[in-house]
This record gives sequence, structure tokens and C-alpha cells, in this order.
Amino acid sequence: MAGPLTVAGAGNPVEPLKVAVIGGGPGGLYAAVLLKRLDPRREITVWERNAADDTFGFGVVLSDETLGGIEHADPTVHRALQGEFVRWDGIDIVHRGRTLTSGGHGFAALGRHRLLEILHERCTSLGVRLRFRTPAPPAAELAATHDLVIAADGVNSPTRETHADVFRPTVGTERCRYIWLAADFAFDAFRFEIAETEHGVMQLHGYPFSADASTVIVEMREEVWRAAGFDTLDERQSTEQCAKIFADALGGRTPRANKSSWTAFRTVVNARWSHGNTVLIGDAAHTAHFSIGSGTKLAVEDALALAACVDEQPDLPAALAAYESERRPVVESTQRAAAASLRWFEELATYTDQPARQFAFGLLTRSRRVTHDNLRLRDATFTGAVEEDFGCPPGTPPMFTPFRLRGLTLRNRVVVSAMDMYVAEDGVPGDFHLVHLGARALGGAGLVMTEMVCVGPEGRITPGCTGLWTDEQAAAWRRVTDFVHTAVHTTAPTAEPTAAIGVQLGHSGRKGSTRLMWEGMDQPLPDGDANWPLSAASALPYLPGISQVPHALDRAGLTEIREQFASATRRAADAGFDLLELHCAHGYLLSGFLSPLTNTRTDAYGGDLAGRLRYPLEVFDAVRELWPDDRPMTVRISATDWAPGGNTAEESVEIARAFAAHGADAIDVSTGQVVPEERPEFGRSYQTPFADRIRNTLSVPVVAVGAISSWDDVNSLLLAGRADLCALARPHLHDPHWTLHAAADQGYSGPGAPWPLPYRAGSRPPPTGRTDGPKPRLTLT
Repeated sequence: MAGPLTVAGAGNPVEPLKVAVIGGGPGGLYAAVLLKRLDPRREITVWERNAADDTFGFGVVLSDETLGGIEHADPTVHRALQGEFVRWDGIDIVHRGRTLTSGGHGFAALGRHRLLEILHERCTSLGVRLRFRTPAPPAAELAATHDLVIAADGVNSPTRETHADVFRPTVGTERCRYIWLAADFAFDAFRFEIAETEHGVMQLHGYPFSADASTVIVEMREEVWRAAGFDTLDERQSTEQCAKIFADALGGRTPRANKSSWTAFRTVVNARWSHGNTVLIGDAAHTAHFSIGSGTKLAVEDALALAACVDEQPDLPAALAAYESERRPVVESTQRAAAASLRWFEELATYTDQPARQFAFGLLTRSRRVTHDNLRLRDATFTGAVEEDFGCPPGTPPMFTPFRLRGLTLRNRVVVSAMDMYVAEDGVPGDFHLVHLGARALGGAGLVMTEMVCVGPEGRITPGCTGLWTDEQAAAWRRVTDFVHTAVHTTAPTAEPTAAIGVQLGHSGRKGSTRLMWEGMDQPLPDGDANWPLSAASALPYLPGISQVPHALDRAGLTEIREQFASATRRAADAGFDLLELHCAHGYLLSGFLSPLTNTRTDAYGGDLAGRLRYPLEVFDAVRELWPDDRPMTVRISATDWAPGGNTAEESVEIARAFAAHGADAIDVSTGQVVPEERPEFGRSYQTPFADRIRNTLSVPVVAVGAISSWDDVNSLLLAGRADLCALARPHLHDPHWTLHAAADQGYSGPGAPWPLPYRAGSRPPPTGRTDGPKPRLTLT
């Protein structure tokens, strides 16, 4: 066991800590237990405003990972918990009267009241002072008389709010109302049940926490809650009404309440977790939606990390810095997963028409922490049934099933996303483009997209951008498409191509006349003859005071650029492209018309969304009229501007609806890059919820993009019905043969990912070292 903390400024390097804990929930109590256990001389006091036997909520779920940490840190607490847990491994999902069960998950739960009793007993045995029915003095007052103040005072933390100028909290209120109840029987599994009522969709989350009791949470959108009249009901009336709505799940019994009230979940984020010698843990520092069961888990893990850092570091500032450094990435990852989960439940009404197994798979994978691959490990039978419903031939992963858009059938669902290369001369693609795009076609992707190909010289982003405004450019592109169509074969020169190739047409708008990316992205060209004039929806520079001010297009300019798109479309068709995508995203010209942040026009092409859509739709119609009927067209949009006052996810659905009504075969759903002050919520697959929303609201095919990095992500998104195609950029820069390697990793060698004959010997990785040595048979000690 490590020695006591050296307290900076205490005058005695071995002087024990005096610790104040504000809040007697699991996190605060466990922090007290660990700190006292590590040094019994420490004087630790826990203030709890409620009585010892008061508790809110009912059951607590802990993961094996958390339990492992508890076992290592305090076997006494672990043994006590082990004797109380109820365990199960199944999840039941009830969808329109049909129950689907997935097994192999592994849960452990116990009553919150019993958890607190165990921690109370352990605190008392160690000599921690527990002060019940006693509100804690203010944190600043405690900080003056204690070495360390642990604020475990919950989601409504007075400590956090008093020192908001330091902690800088952000508290977001979510869109559903929920109530926390209990049933006097044990569910057999984690149960999710959906009720489609006359007022809207409601859901029940239930799980056992003892041999004869279960937690029951009823949740619904705010507008559904009000329409159903719950806003006028008291606690008793609410529980009785919930019992009627979920009579099958509850066996006709009315659940019991415990000072239960309808509330909206609040997501708490803090810029800092410590202030002097005061530190936040648990819900005071961060919250994660209950649908991933992480509130108590995070608080207990905070306590473990804080105690360890206090014991390991030379002084308190170092300990608190180490604690936050260790925990923040873990918490942020959990909060991203929780946000994805709660958004899924907020948008539940968009999924209820899905086939039952796809609906269940989507629910299970909603947080992106459970994926197709690990769900198959947990329950191969369930996952196999979902794959069969999706249409996967035996032994075929979802990503290698074909997909049809008009007259084009793609061999698989992988798209090489459009990526600007900035190496063209006078808009002419050269050998680099042939090798770059050809290599990705050889690498197995179903569809390879060009970079944004500009429709006129003044529509370029940089001097290195490609174009389709001359016949010379079209001829150079024909060289690329011919390679993809005739040189990528599996058996003979007459075989079908292994990839299709699409062209993305666009105009830079106000984001043009800039330097090459590696010379300064979005920075204007140096003054001189190299610059060209810019045009946009409105005369607003991209970078105020830095970028060139664009000319607001008049009627003649609108017509001229529309004709440039039309001429480029004719050349693209003659050049042999299989698919055409209209670039209406990322703040370029057509995107600039769509966003209220970049379109301040007062004529017919501005104002409300219908006005802002008018010009992009006019361009789309002109292109669709000239593009061959049997070849598909897609549209790339920014589904949110990630900035106040910009387009939102709701408006992106209407934008997608408009393009689909005009003949778009699929929507390529990206986000942002419209204004420099954007604040994206980066993370794994962070843009896919926007594609999901559009697909399941409009029933239109979508291409999902945005930090999709693994074949497991692709399979998961497809099976859940969140996307029809998945576009990947950086993975294809890292590995041009990403798709073929994904097939090899999954043991797949079918028609969805054929290896070119010259490459077939590389379909398995070469050995990296000797593997035939004798295995050790004896261990000598």
C-alpha cells in the first residue's frame, strides 16, 4: 500500500489529509472509503442532506469492468456487492407485439438502497464520519478548513453553480420526459417495450435489481407527454396511467413510486473539474443518459481514479490534474455514446416502421458501442437472422451485398468519398488522378468518387482543382473512367468492372481563389494576377477581413453558372461517369444558397427555406434533364451548419425531401464547413445520425459519411438501416485496398469484393515471423 499524500503547504510532508465530501451518493461514499483505506489517519467527513435510508431511483447496473476495479481497490466492498447482485444476459425488445431476444450481454444489478447500505457500513467500519440530514457548508467554506473537498453533490450541484465562472458548465435539457418507477417482480431480461399510442410513441425501459423487484422507466417525447395529459397528473395518477399503457410488460400491476416525478434528462459538461482544492465527481462533473446505464458506474470510476491519483501524485494540484486527465477522455467517450443512445430514443417514432429484427438490431447498436461484430459474438443466431432479413447471402457480410440506383448496380456498399487532391493543371486531371482513383478501384470499393470537379475556372477552390469546362478536361477524365471500366477485371478483359466511378460537380462560391491545402487551407491566394473574382449568394466573405468579398450573383450570373453546370454535365456523361453528384454542401456555392448564415438575399432566392432552395433546385433540374435517365444522381448536403442560426437537422430533412422530389436517387449526408465559427461534435461516426434521420423519415437512400473508420462500423450502419452506402475518406488514403482487406479480415471471397487476378496472391497477409517453433511444455520455478 502506498504511503500518505504529501500535502503542498501543509508544513509536514507526512501530515494526513483532511477531506470533506459533499453528497452521500455512491460516488462520494466510495471516494471516502478508498481515501480512508489508503491512509487510515485521514480525517474524512461526508455530508448528506437526506436521511440514511432515503434514496431516489431503484436499481443500479454495474459493468464487469467497474466491478473489477472495485475488487482490486477494496475486496470487502466487492464481496458485499457480489452477495447482492442479480445477473442476467438477455435483452428483450417488444416491437408491435413481437418479442425479440438477444443474449450474451451480461448485466449485474442491485438495489440502490442496498448499495448505499453497503457503502455506509464500510465507511463506518473504516472510521469515516457520516453526517446525515445535514446540508454541507458551502464548498468555499470547507476548502478553507480542509485539504481536499470532493463535490459529489449531483446533477444540480450547488458547488458547480456557485463556482460556474471556474468550472464553466454547459447544461443541456433533452427532449424526452421520463419517470423512474419500480415493479414488484423481476423481469427475466433487460426489457425495452414500445407503445404506439394515439398521442405518439412511448417506451419502457425495465431491468431486475433483486429477485422480486425491477426498475421501470417510462419515457416519451415532451410533446407526446403533454398530448397524453401527463403534465396534469400527480404521482399516483401517472403510475396508474403507465400501468395501463404497458399492461403486458407489467402484468396488469401498478408500479410503485418513490418521490417520482416526470423530468427531462440534463446533460452536464464542465470545462474544468477542479477549483483550487475542490474537485467535482459523478453527476456534478458530467452526466450520461440512463439508457446506457452509466451514471453510478461513472461516479464509482471517478472515485477510484481520484483516490488513486491522490495516492500516486506528489501534491494535490498534480493529483487533481492527473485525475481529470485520466477520466476526461473516458467520460467524453461515454457521453458521446450516451448522446447517440438518447437521440435514438428521441427519434424513436422514425424507426417503428422498420422490420422487427432490424428495429431490434438498431436499438441494440444505437450507442455505437455494441456493433455487428461483437453482437455476432454475443448472439450469432440473432445476428444471423438480422443478416438474413437484410438479404445477405450465406457467408456474405452486409457491406458486400449489392445495391442498385436506377440502372447502376454496385457490387458492394463501400464508397471512396470525394477528396480534393489539388494537383491538376488548368483543371486537367493527370497521371496522379489516374493512379489515385484507379488504385481505389483496384482496391475493391463499389463506387469511387472524384474530388469536386469545378464547372468553370472561377468556380475552383484552388489553382490545383480539376474541372469539366473544356473538352481537354473531359478527355482526360475519359482516360480515368476507361481504366476503371476496362482494366479492373477478375477473370478476363470482358468481365464486369469491379467498381463504378462517380463525378462530383460543384462551384466553390465564396470559398474559392485560395491556396493549396498544404499551403494554408481557406487562406486567399497572395495578391496578384493569380486571383480570380468570386461569386456567391450574398456578398459575405468566408473569413471576414481575410477572404475576398464575393459578388452577390444577379440574374445573369445565376443563369451563366447554371449553364456551366449543364455544360459540365454533358461532358461528364460523354466522359463515361456512372453517377453524378451535385455538391450542395460545405459552404460552396449551392450550399451558400441553402444556409441562412450565408444567404441574406431579399429576392426570390433568399428568405425562407423554400426561397433558399430555389436556385440549387434549378441547377439540379438542369443537370438531371441532361444526365442520362439510366444513370443515378445524388446530392451532397450539409445536414447541419453546427452554428447558431444555421440549418438544423430538421431543416436538412426538408432539404433532402425537396431534392428527392426533384429526382435525386440518394442523398449524400455530410455536415458543416459552411462557416468558420462552426462547433462540430466530433467523434466516431459523428455525422451518421443525420443520414439515419433522413433515411428513416423520408425512406430515401442515403450515403453516410464522417469518421466511419472500420468495416464493423459499415456493417453495423447498414444492418441497422441507418445508411444504404458508406463513404470513407481517410481510411482509403491510409490503405487504397481497404475494401479488399476488409473482405479478407472477414473471411469473405465472393463477388462483392473480387481480387484482381494479378493481386490474388496478396489476398492473405504474408507471415511476419517464424510461427513453427516448438511450444513450451514445462515452466521451471
